[in-house]
Amino acid sequence: MDTLPIRIQGIEHWIQMSSLALLVGIADHGSLSAGARSVGMAQSNATRAIKTLERRLGYELLARSTTGSKLTPEGKLTVVWARDSLQSLNTLWTGAQALAAPEDREFTFAASMTVAEHLAPLWIGKLHEADSHIKTKMRVMNSQEVIAAVQGRDIELGFVETPDIPAALSSRIVWTDDLVLIAPKSHPWAQRSAPVTLSEIASTALVEREAGSGTRAFLDDSIQGARAVPLVEFNSNSAICQAVSAGMGPAILSRMAVESLLRMGNFALVPLQSGNLKRNLHSIWRGTEPAHGPAALLLEICAQARAAI
Repeated sequence: MDTLPIRIQGIEHWIQMSSLALLVGIADHGSLSAGARSVGMAQSNATRAIKTLERRLGYELLARSTTGSKLTPEGKLTVVWARDSLQSLNTLWTGAQALAAPEDREFTFAASMTVAEHLAPLWIGKLHEADSHIKTKMRVMNSQEVIAAVQGRDIELGFVETPDIPAALSSRIVWTDDLVLIAPKSHPWAQRSAPVTLSEIASTALVEREAGSGTRAFLDDSIQGARAVPLVEFNSNSAICQAVSAGMGPAILSRMAVESLLRMGNFALVPLQSGNLKRNLHSIWRGTEPAHGPAALLLEICAQARAAI
């Protein structure tokens, strides 16, 4: 089934990323002048940029006075959205650079979908900060495909979501993730007060990832019994989110995959009686742990990021 279309409603014709970065800079540094300095913009240009953004949005972002300019309540809320947008663009750029790295001079690793979408771009950014000469290429697969690529020596290092890691491979936990239940706002589960049980999940057709994905394998492992045939299968988290938003049915996905759309109210977060399902995401490799080179450095970066949460 094709992915449902995303409509941007013309925002690309008037939004400027530099204006959003300036707005976030004002919030972070406390004034228009300090915010302008943080993004390398002259104050006169910054003033014009904010006024233009206010005109296009239709409300004031700054409350101006003789003692300076402060964010309005609307401005503070817009900063939250702007920060999310800038982070998403940075993730897009970092991920795209990794996907497009030339084949003859790169360090290649593979990652399952949730890792590739939400964690790998941050790790890659840190890897490039540590050694700018490393050209990183990321291959995006489901967990079973990542395992096959590592076993087949196509890649040195992989990242998976499935709990079913072959004993012949070495592994390390790189992240602990929550799986949450989401449903269309019109779905009966979104309307009731009692949490949903795992037995109800097992007997209900869900919008799911394809066979071989780590998310699906973890859910199978958690329920440990027969489950209903999926309502529909997609090979990406974003397609599932769009399907749930369109009213197709409930789904269980990583909290990382649904967080921004939950804030926008696209669907409902439904409590599980057992609480959110926690799973470990793993790095995998053949043989002993890499002692040096890009793979070892990336594993160290993953460990540092996990320790920081």
